[in-house]
Amino acid sequence: MKIAIAQINPIIGDFNHNFNKIMNFADRAKQLSCDLIVFSELVITGYPPRDLLEKKDFVEANLKCLHKLIESTHGIGVICGFVDKNPDKEGKGLYNSAALFENSVLLHQVKKMLLPNYDVFDDGRYFEPGSSCKSYLYKGRRIGLTICEDVWNDRDIIEKTIYHSDPVSLLIKDGADLIINISASPFHVGKNEFRMDMLSSIAGKYNVPLIYANQVGGNDGIIFDGLSAAFDQYGHIKARACDFEEDMVVFDTDSSKGFEENIHSISGSDTESILNALILGTRDYATKCGFSKVVLGLSGGIDSALTAYIATMATGCENVLAVSMPSIYTSQENINDSEKLAKNLGIELKEIPIEGLFRGFTRLFSPSFDESDPTVAQQNLQARIRGTILMAFSNMHGSLLLSTGNKSELSVGYCTLYGDMNGGLAVIGDVPKTIVYDIARFINSEKEYIQQSIIERAPSAELKPDQTDQDDLPPYEILDSVLNGYIEELRGIDELVDMGFERNLVEDVVHRVDKNEYKRRQAAPALKVTSKAFGDGRRYPLAQGYRGTEKK
Repeated sequence: MKIAIAQINPIIGDFNHNFNKIMNFADRAKQLSCDLIVFSELVITGYPPRDLLEKKDFVEANLKCLHKLIESTHGIGVICGFVDKNPDKEGKGLYNSAALFENSVLLHQVKKMLLPNYDVFDDGRYFEPGSSCKSYLYKGRRIGLTICEDVWNDRDIIEKTIYHSDPVSLLIKDGADLIINISASPFHVGKNEFRMDMLSSIAGKYNVPLIYANQVGGNDGIIFDGLSAAFDQYGHIKARACDFEEDMVVFDTDSSKGFEENIHSISGSDTESILNALILGTRDYATKCGFSKVVLGLSGGIDSALTAYIATMATGCENVLAVSMPSIYTSQENINDSEKLAKNLGIELKEIPIEGLFRGFTRLFSPSFDESDPTVAQQNLQARIRGTILMAFSNMHGSLLLSTGNKSELSVGYCTLYGDMNGGLAVIGDVPKTIVYDIARFINSEKEYIQQSIIERAPSAELKPDQTDQDDLPPYEILDSVLNGYIEELRGIDELVDMGFERNLVEDVVHRVDKNEYKRRQAAPALKVTSKAFGDGRRYPLAQGYRGTEKK
């Protein structure tokens, strides 16, 4: 059987768009004489639809789209994901389902059995788990059709399984000799290596070919990397789609071969993967929210420089407006670097000094203000003036405002609420500062977009004379290591101290992280690239009495 694996970029709730996309790829597969084409999980609705699933008309529109697909598709079998109703009086009202249909006939349907409820996943909020799984004979193969998490519970691979059943093993026992997994598996750095090893291991363990069709594209802060693949019965990869782009590859179950260079090129490093994810996430967030143009503040620092580059690659240089807002504390070097960076990227740059506005505000609140020693309130006032100006440009031009803060700053609250945190999307809000530098150096490996002076200069908010970030924070190499241990690895203070970090430093960092939860709750959504990002996947109470940060 000749199988096409299609990874497409659906738009949540845009059923006409998704229908046309599915039909287009199905027609392409027919032209290649494929017997079957496989699409991703919930491809008809787009994933994750979240509380749209509570709207009856949304569910009905999804079913109407499925029926239209069934009636419109001829000459090729199609597997795709959709939302089905649960007719029983008990349990959740919906199923996360997959259908196999051909020539206007629905042949086979399955319901997702394992429903994840961790990190960004909340399938259990909406769906009833499937209670059984059966293989289906199609064109000489007994297909074991699974949905995403259904393959993530192999006890030989997962160190601690969280479900009581393994759908793949049940399907094998039922005679399946081909496993197909339709998925919406989000990206985070380092995940794909484990995912590919797991799928390869399952194919080799059961001595069956395995087809994996993943979603691609950005939805809110979640980014799907694609990387759909086919493995033969020995676990060898025979076809692989590219990452962060729509793509289609073909695999023949009889010959166990892919077709015409079906191992497509992918990102060559974690750094490149993160960059490609951020570009895709920015592009999709803007376009799916109806924006064609973006605006951001350009300070002359590394964070805004990287954000400007990503915005340019995502939307085109003609659609990016950068605003430089120097104050009495801004160095001429930063002003010059902002101008040069804008020229390097080919983007428009407006310069709006804020000195007059700042002095007007300070006279109002503090007639005896000393410019040589501004208080925290006076420092934040500058950031809020800039944030107001940027929001005005966003309103005037209908542009999406991109905030430029990184994960390290957001973690410890080294940012100003209603100031530099203003924005509709935090492009690098899940990128630690050390990784920001890695990405900048990677960008410059072929052409210097971000000049070396920006990369080499000590980072500074420039809100008071001779200020640097390290006046108030540990060196970023140390800070990011502590933050990774505390936020992503969920290590406690004692564990971090045992790793070699000074207790006072750890307690200070942890205290900053905990006390600034309220800021992050009000931050723009960030594009998720690490295993634990702020937002939906990390839910901590604002008012709570746990004091794990108290000094001993």
